[in-house]
Amino acid sequence: MKPIFLLAMILTYFTASGQKPAVRAEVSGTILDSISQKPLRTASVSLLTRSDSAYVTAGITDGSGHFRLRNVAAGSYRLLVTFIGYRNKSVLFEVASQDVRLDTLWMTEQGTDLQEVVIKQEAPPVSVKGDTVQFNADAFKTEPNAQVEELLKKLPGVEVSRDGQIKSNGQAVRRVLVDGKPFFGDDPKMATRNLPAGIVDKVQVYDQSSDQSQFSGIDDGNRERTINITIKKDKGKGYFGQNAIGAGQNTGSNGLRYQGKLSLNRFNNRNVGPGRQISLVGEANNLNRQNFSLGDGSLPGGGMGGPMFTGQQGSFGEEDSRGPANMTEVRAAGFNYRAEGEKVRHGKRAEISASYFANQAITTTDQESRREYILPGQSFVAEQSSYNKNQAFNQRFAGRFEFQLDSLTSVRFTPNFSWQKVRYQSDVLNAAYTRAGEPLNAGETHYRSSAHGMNGYNNLILMHKFAKPGRTLSANLNTVLADGKTTGYNQSRNVFYDSTSIAKLPENIDQRNRQNSFSVQNNLNISYTEPLSFRQKLEVRYALINHQNRQSRFVFDKNEETNSYSVPDSMLTIRFAGTFAAHKAGATLQTQRLRFSYTLGFDLQSARQVSDNLSTESRIAKSYFHWLPNALFSYTFPGNRRARLQYRTRIAPASITQLQPVADNTNPLDVKSGNPALRPEYFNTLTLTYNSSDNSGDRSLFLFANLNQSNSRINNAMSVSDNGARFSMPINTHGFWALNSFLSWSRNINPLQVNLTLNSKGNFSGSRSLVNNLPNQANTSLLSQGMRIQSAFNGKIDYGLGARISYQQARYSLLREQNTQYWSQYLTADFHWQLPFQFTFSSDLTYNATTGRASGFNQHFTLWNAALSRQFLKGKQGEVKLQIFDILNQNRSLTRNTTETYIEDVRSVVLKRYLLVSFVYNLRKFGI
Repeated sequence: MKPIFLLAMILTYFTASGQKPAVRAEVSGTILDSISQKPLRTASVSLLTRSDSAYVTAGITDGSGHFRLRNVAAGSYRLLVTFIGYRNKSVLFEVASQDVRLDTLWMTEQGTDLQEVVIKQEAPPVSVKGDTVQFNADAFKTEPNAQVEELLKKLPGVEVSRDGQIKSNGQAVRRVLVDGKPFFGDDPKMATRNLPAGIVDKVQVYDQSSDQSQFSGIDDGNRERTINITIKKDKGKGYFGQNAIGAGQNTGSNGLRYQGKLSLNRFNNRNVGPGRQISLVGEANNLNRQNFSLGDGSLPGGGMGGPMFTGQQGSFGEEDSRGPANMTEVRAAGFNYRAEGEKVRHGKRAEISASYFANQAITTTDQESRREYILPGQSFVAEQSSYNKNQAFNQRFAGRFEFQLDSLTSVRFTPNFSWQKVRYQSDVLNAAYTRAGEPLNAGETHYRSSAHGMNGYNNLILMHKFAKPGRTLSANLNTVLADGKTTGYNQSRNVFYDSTSIAKLPENIDQRNRQNSFSVQNNLNISYTEPLSFRQKLEVRYALINHQNRQSRFVFDKNEETNSYSVPDSMLTIRFAGTFAAHKAGATLQTQRLRFSYTLGFDLQSARQVSDNLSTESRIAKSYFHWLPNALFSYTFPGNRRARLQYRTRIAPASITQLQPVADNTNPLDVKSGNPALRPEYFNTLTLTYNSSDNSGDRSLFLFANLNQSNSRINNAMSVSDNGARFSMPINTHGFWALNSFLSWSRNINPLQVNLTLNSKGNFSGSRSLVNNLPNQANTSLLSQGMRIQSAFNGKIDYGLGARISYQQARYSLLREQNTQYWSQYLTADFHWQLPFQFTFSSDLTYNATTGRASGFNQHFTLWNAALSRQFLKGKQGEVKLQIFDILNQNRSLTRNTTETYIEDVRSVVLKRYLLVSFVYNLRKFGI
């Protein structure tokens, strides 16, 4: 309980020292039209501090034009009134110890001539426009020289994890745009961790639909949670960036720690939009810090992972990642260019953006794991220690080119390519024994591989508008390309014991394998829309789907006489090719009313899947026909409350490796094979979202619920021998369902100048599998309750507090001894203190605790970091910083995975206490 008391003490101290006493005064008034003298209903009223216009609270007027702002602390304020079509109104006043009744405020329409008086419109702190929530960045103060990520943490409903992942009302943010366009492709961290918060004008949060849906006006249900950052006009021309260099070492060892960061941006924006933007970024450190997302390096034969046997797909693991389970050293550099061309014949500009980014990452993973298998009639324990080192070099190019062919036709070309080179090594020691301690098997595996490959994605869309409003024609071609080659060396020695614990002859493997993989996917979608009336629109569409795959694996055993890998292993050598081709046609009718809209549609899909085993000259060919209905209903309630209910169906065909009945014994203790009888997965998905917020942004409520159901889900059938060896094969199962839900409530507590967010999560699932040819029903559940308190920066102190408690359990019908349940706690505290003489002190604390795990795998530790810095140079552009990571030297990583056949606890070696001294220079030169 000590961390809880610590958080309470921190909150009490900063509340007492950083805030003025609350007076609970009420500020009220009336807003009328200056000419008609009629009340203005739903006008936005924002209360700001007089000194720096920091956001305090807000509200809207009622039907009589009245407003009331309660719980206002003593101080000097500015009242900002905004209303569409009217000029902003600003009033200065003081709050002492009693309520304040302001004089009637008269609003003037925009069209009124005020004779040489120029009034600049000012945006309210928070505004809601349809499905978009817009935040005025100036109303949410951040520390000096903060990055965009720190600004996002201040916004109600937005969460940023320690590794930079962003969530808005519980949903992951997939894209972060700058002035409506990608920045270094679709990597959100490139914008949030490389751009300063001081240049941001607005932050817009919304669900972005597909390009084709945006053009046609028909909601196809394909949406991504997106954040758009707009740049201030006076910051849109100039140079800016943050550059740093630092060095230090681990305490108690000679381990050298270093970091370097380069960020240089040259923006030359026009008044009506971006003109030219050039950005250069670079980074090098061995501190597990990345201002970008690492390339996936997905190459054949486990290019990034080799024969790793932990954390298999489908396991019921941690609620979320609390920290890295490895140590990563990175070097990276990139270049981004964006421009608008000269005006063309029809008055439109060509838009061009391109970026290149290269990174090298060396990731070391050192783990120990303990699995407890409980199977029908048998149970045993498997222990494993592994050391893996992955060296990956990744290059990626992203572009966006848009041209206006004529006044009604445009084309957009969005290519993305990446190239990877990977070197991987893995050393694994493993042993299995009964609960009584009798040995079952023991062995070691050493795997080395080198791989290279390319991945590509391209979206080409042609859009044409007809003279009749609402009539459109568009064609969208999506192409996905993957090509990779891997050479690996697998050396293993395994000993199996019989029922009397007598060791049999060891099974040795010394092989070289060459694996090649190539796939190309083309999806062509053609859409035609026709307005039937003012409220109704019809879309008719056709899709052509073609996926081609080729894979091969050549395995050679070592010839001891020649000391070369020259003996082919025909049982493991395989070449096969696969094709999935489909025709899909459908229609959607969309109806829009004042408060609600709905769409009803369907698709008919005819598909054929072919898998050819080129080694045995055999073929597996299957044809399918599916009916795919869909529906969408949305309703807007009074007072910015919206509900959205969507039903969709989708098809997921089996991969060619899942269809081929060929064994893969890369790990002799875990052999896998395909199944030619597999059918495609057919999913029914129902999604509900509800969003309620007031115009002030003081209160918000968000609900998300998603239900997935399938009677053809592909799951595993596993059998385990008496000596612990495992064999698995994919099969179709019925009765799968998964419910994921999230509830978030946020409110500004004005007397304390903090934002309080409460969020609840509930995830439940049920699935079926086979264990030793017996059916097994698995039901899992997760319940989680979280809280976050975030202060407003008052020029001296800024702090945040968070807590989460989670309960997880798994229940199995066949293996009741496998049932498990445990609790986890997660607490955080961070603060920033602006001291005299331009010194700054900052610190963050994280507490992790779990119960209910195997002995030695329950975690209970506190991760505490602190930094002291001094700012200097003109405008505080220079900074010297001393940082201490993991002051208590307690950092660790302990995770649990639960499946239908085992419970696994994993302990990983992670980065521990170190000191770092850094010099940071913030470049800021605008207007040039």
